[in-house]
Amino acid sequence: MSLVKEKAGAITFGLVGFLFLVELVSGILQGFYVPLIPDLVDHLGIKDADFNWFEAAQLLLSAIVVPILAKCGDMFGHKRILLIATVLTAGSTWALAFTNSFTTFLIAWALQGFYVVWLPLEVALIFDRGRVTGRGASQTRRAAGYLVVALEAGAIIGALGAGRIFKALGGDVQTTLMVPAVAVTLVFFAILFGVPESKPLPGRSLDLWGFVLLTIGLLFITSGLTFLRINGPTAWWCYLLMVVGVLIFIPWSRYELKQKDPAIDLRVLKQPNMWPVQLTAGLVGISLLGAQAPLATFAGTDPINGYGLGMAADEISYIIGAYLVSMIAGALLFPRVSKWFSPRIALIIATFFVATGYLLFLVNHTSVAGVFVNMAIAGIGSGALVGALPSAAAAAAPRGQTGIATALTNTTKTIGGSFASATFAIVLAAGAAGAVTATASSLLGYLTVFTICGVGALVAAVLLFLVPKLAFADVEEALLEENEAAAVAE
Repeated sequence: MSLVKEKAGAITFGLVGFLFLVELVSGILQGFYVPLIPDLVDHLGIKDADFNWFEAAQLLLSAIVVPILAKCGDMFGHKRILLIATVLTAGSTWALAFTNSFTTFLIAWALQGFYVVWLPLEVALIFDRGRVTGRGASQTRRAAGYLVVALEAGAIIGALGAGRIFKALGGDVQTTLMVPAVAVTLVFFAILFGVPESKPLPGRSLDLWGFVLLTIGLLFITSGLTFLRINGPTAWWCYLLMVVGVLIFIPWSRYELKQKDPAIDLRVLKQPNMWPVQLTAGLVGISLLGAQAPLATFAGTDPINGYGLGMAADEISYIIGAYLVSMIAGALLFPRVSKWFSPRIALIIATFFVATGYLLFLVNHTSVAGVFVNMAIAGIGSGALVGALPSAAAAAAPRGQTGIATALTNTTKTIGGSFASATFAIVLAAGAAGAVTATASSLLGYLTVFTICGVGALVAAVLLFLVPKLAFADVEEALLEENEAAAVAE
């Protein structure tokens, strides 16, 4: 069976199947280490709070390297760069298993963040391969939905399997950490032998100075947000870092507009079918990357504080599991909804689901069933958007820029998540003084977090209304719509 049977070079079931394995491993990496955090803290001889540096370092690296690697994929072939990113991820994952030093573990953990570029490269590869059929956009949406299913399934497998593997191995941290390293190593061969190469445009050049300025700007902004979360709102120098980062983009944009082959083509970025997608990724990143920790701590808060569900860690995992399953449902539903209505309307519906799920917390947060419902609704929308946004960016990008366009959705999502993590940490810390138990925050603090998530998704929905009606549609569908509209006008 194939997704497109009639034309050579189309998106085949085999291609999607091999990339499914890649995203399955990506999900395992994202879920595997979370249950092991207390044991990793003991293994490294550090404090719980020190583990924040690992996440911060990986976010910084991914924000910087993803656009560069994606542009290299456009220039030299997406499979080739996917293989390089996998080698780097495998090497760093093996390094995690053979170190017990905070510094070397931190470096290896950061370098493991190269896996973040997998999904943008895969979407770009799929779209470029399906472009020749005239139905690349719809085929890519469908394929991306399957990849998100693999991603979330892998996260569930990783989260559930890590603790059991650790226990079966007698609490041996080193051997346990070899398991994801083996998985990444095996997936390299799946890519090498199962994934065909895309066809890059000849005569491309790498805008080195453009990427240098972009990297410096992103480094200042994301590091400022990260240090703000760690050091608190009184660290004035964190705001200075972010301001410097924003100011760097002024000379960068002027430089890019003068380049024949810029690092990021701002002329493409400002098109009405592109900039709303990129901003939507950033706004949805607020909840996708920033809200998970507050949701877990809210569910675990003792009701003596006047709110919270008092759930134990294993009970919280059921809520998280329900959220991940609803994301799988959203990923599978999105291509169908796009076919029934249009890709633009499907994106708008997905953002409204995210907004509804989080805003429902304002009136529906006192019971386990209520929280389940809220997170399931938000999860459906989130799951749809994880694959749909890079697919939409690929469909809106000209040939030769699909990789960088899809990667930018990841970068803006990361920035949105970094902003949310810093903001939420400040909001929740500010309410801690009025709580009964020592580790709790205030109900108002949590409601503020949920409101920010919901309002951010609502703003994204409004932005998507500005996208042209036929954006992200297949060439054949767009021509048919235009012909029908012309016939009605006559």
